[in-house]
Amino acid sequence: MTNDPVRLATPARASWQQQLRDAVRDVAELAALLELPRDAIAADAAARDFPLLVPRAYIARMKKGDPRDPLLLQVLPTALEAVEVPGFTHDPLSESEFAEAGLVRKYRDRSLLITTGACPVHCRYCFRRSFPYADQLAARNDFADALERLARDGTKEAILSGGDPLSLGNARLASLLERLAELPALRRVRVHTRFPIVLPDRIDRGLVALLERARVDVVIVLHTNHPREIDEDVAGALRALRGAGVTLLNQSVLLRGINDDADTLAELSERLFECRTLPYYLHLLDPVAGAAHFDVGGPRAEAIYRELLARLPGYLVPRLVREIPGQASKTPIRLGL
Repeated sequence: MTNDPVRLATPARASWQQQLRDAVRDVAELAALLELPRDAIAADAAARDFPLLVPRAYIARMKKGDPRDPLLLQVLPTALEAVEVPGFTHDPLSESEFAEAGLVRKYRDRSLLITTGACPVHCRYCFRRSFPYADQLAARNDFADALERLARDGTKEAILSGGDPLSLGNARLASLLERLAELPALRRVRVHTRFPIVLPDRIDRGLVALLERARVDVVIVLHTNHPREIDEDVAGALRALRGAGVTLLNQSVLLRGINDDADTLAELSERLFECRTLPYYLHLLDPVAGAAHFDVGGPRAEAIYRELLARLPGYLVPRLVREIPGQASKTPIRLGL
């Protein structure tokens, strides 16, 4: 099974695995690459608590010399993460109440598998930044226990999450999809991933091939927050996924100082559609400790959303939602009259 990137004409480019090994993990190096003063862009304490991790392919889309670059702000450790804000906790979705042996079972007929704790990027607003991955991995025993539970529960949709499930190699992903396809009640596999956005070379020929021959419908939910995240490499990766017969959806998080304006979100929806991806959800920030500085207040979120509704056709407007612990689904934000 080849790991060659789908859209590259030259073999000179490093594999996605090598690019991930070469990702930037040091704040001083990030500052140097972006030609920014070291003391202007980060806090060491925040980086120790939740380490910096960002691929160079993603850094290449950032604007040099701009400490307010919207891509940089998504990955940048700052002193604001140490500010304690009431209501912002380490387990904002109360997943500890629903997680067992790597399965998170909050929704009827759907189960979420924590496939891995590994990610290609550490987003500073991540609601699982304190998740106990060491205790909660469905991958234990080569997924056997998790698959047995899914079969027993009659699960109709398996949601692969993490971490990022595309951190798994192609052979392991192919095996997992094959075994999921054998579950009698299963109709779909949903994969939540940031890989095609931050490290598009992950969408190699081997991955495309295994998706093409999958015996179960596959939906990939991307996580894209800003139109500048979608360069030509990303667009090529998304086209390759669509060519494999995968349904592509996108979810975004509304983030202060990054995408909290209608112009940015409308451009994002248009750019996603050009890449054969439908906007799916626009999430209000999950109140995770360390991320309060990204929060956009409810009234402003509603105002932005009203403008989106006025500017875009309905199929390009993601649903504005928040996740409330214990609820059986995402909760739509109802606009006041």
